[in-house]
Amino acid sequence: MAVIGIIGKKVGMTQLFDSNGEVRPATVIQAGPCVITQRKTSAKDGYDAAQIGLVEMIKESKLNKAELGHLTKNNLPPVRVLREVGVEVAAQANDGDGTKVGDRVLVDIFDGEKFVDIQGVSKGRGFAGVVRRHHFAGGAKSHGSMFQIPGSIGSSAFPSRVFKGMRMSGHMGTDNVTVRNLRVLGVDKDENLLVLNGAVPGPNGGYVLITKAKKPPRERRGFAGSTTVDPLKASKRATKKK
Repeated sequence: MAVIGIIGKKVGMTQLFDSNGEVRPATVIQAGPCVITQRKTSAKDGYDAAQIGLVEMIKESKLNKAELGHLTKNNLPPVRVLREVGVEVAAQANDGDGTKVGDRVLVDIFDGEKFVDIQGVSKGRGFAGVVRRHHFAGGAKSHGSMFQIPGSIGSSAFPSRVFKGMRMSGHMGTDNVTVRNLRVLGVDKDENLLVLNGAVPGPNGGYVLITKAKKPPRERRGFAGSTTVDPLKASKRATKKK
């Protein structure tokens, strides 16, 4: 499959033990199944991409006429969420190579991948103060009046206004958040499950867009596998040579 991403739903978090016996926080995502609903090309649209939709049980009455007409034009099932993802360079030369409308996109596109990027909407926290929203320290509790309040914001005779972007109390959460380079711990092709190391933005049941890592990190020494040099053994060999 030539697309580089898939739409998923966050199931929840758990913990797994790695080969060293250490606990790893893990997030389980129901990735797909998705269907390609539109193919965009550089010749017609100015860029190469594929529009995919998450196939879920949804009534046609929940879609407006524009959405329903867009899907029924190609005899596609009703989808709840639509997103655009990029396509691999090899597929751009041949638009029909695995990226034609109606093809399914499954979690197996991440088979063999080590890192992925996640885009989602963070949890809504409502109206929050500066301590929670911007991690202010606040004042001493013994003096009362400065506890969990911002203090002076620097507006006096000059400039006689509050500068735009001043860190103050306000609405917190429901932001578009991208988390890069989450390590893939497992891929379940039978159940379309993807297990990632770490946290994913959004609540349980929230929709996320999973793509192959744009800039995957280099493996650090000591974590690259069997070819890694053990620093303890290397230091002992160096001591013997001296």
